[in-house]
Amino acid sequence: MKILKSTLVPFLLVCMLCFAKYSSGQTSASKYLDDIGSQFENITADMWDYSAAVAHGKSARKVEKRRKEVLTSISEAKKKVESMSGFEGDKTFRDAVIAYLKLDYNVMNNDYAKIVDMEEVAEQSYDAMEAYLLAQEMATQKLHAANDELNAKQSSFAGAHGITITESKDKTSQKLEAAGLVFKYYNKAYLIFFKSYKQEAYMIDAMNKNDLNALKQNADALAKNSAEGIKKFDSLQPFNGDGSLKTEGIEMMKFYKSEATKDCPVMIAYSVKKENFDKMKKSFDAKSNHSQAEANEFNKSVAELNKANTDYQKVNQDLNNKRNDLLNKWNETVARFLDKQVPKKK
Repeated sequence: MKILKSTLVPFLLVCMLCFAKYSSGQTSASKYLDDIGSQFENITADMWDYSAAVAHGKSARKVEKRRKEVLTSISEAKKKVESMSGFEGDKTFRDAVIAYLKLDYNVMNNDYAKIVDMEEVAEQSYDAMEAYLLAQEMATQKLHAANDELNAKQSSFAGAHGITITESKDKTSQKLEAAGLVFKYYNKAYLIFFKSYKQEAYMIDAMNKNDLNALKQNADALAKNSAEGIKKFDSLQPFNGDGSLKTEGIEMMKFYKSEATKDCPVMIAYSVKKENFDKMKKSFDAKSNHSQAEANEFNKSVAELNKANTDYQKVNQDLNNKRNDLLNKWNETVARFLDKQVPKKK
């Protein structure tokens, strides 16, 4: 069963220079701000295309073309700003914009390229997934800090030239900002889910290998993780009134907890009986002649093992059916959540 992975989405925001209202006599300075601000329009549009594409079921590698389009827009904007002269000989603000665009390009080109590579191994463990999400967050924070610094430089320029700045974000910028909150919420819910999802995989692997000690250890860990997951999902607030991830997350955690505490003991009992039977059969087969009592004991063990196997197969089939149903519901819920919260078109 394939799950919808934590979405690699650039919920970083490109720096959006505010459009300005200005007083008479300052039109040249205001136009200078507007000319620089216009260089961010293509970046914003391409960033939204990238974000929307990833949000709706495509991996970061599949939308690599979109990322390169963002890089091209940033590079072209930087060249245009570099070709501009300073305002009245002062290049301070222009150079600050160029420095920001360089950082923006480096984050999208280097940091996010590494994140794309991390996606390949993110599902191998909870720690790898956590590191993958942290790398996204750190890249975002790096640009947010640079964005704040550039906005301060813009305010300083405006103040020096008597310009009153009035924020006026376009619709695409507003959607990018809103999408950032959606992805942050989703990744938080996904990480809660993934911890138990992965722990169950370890438990099933131990069961398939008939590793009794590992099976018990992983079942205990799953019981603990799922119990913690229920509490975390229970404390998760609905997003814009949408509590669907919380609801389905709790259902998944309840399944994992029940599997670990009620169903796994049946599997363990079967493993114990099979282990004991294999030892007994080895000893039984080593002898050429058997007493009636030995034959009766062996036949009794066969019957007990068959009964345990029947119980095991029933529990296992029921678990497989429930697991598939719940994972399908989780995937469908995630898809609906992202479709609802993140528009597909500009």
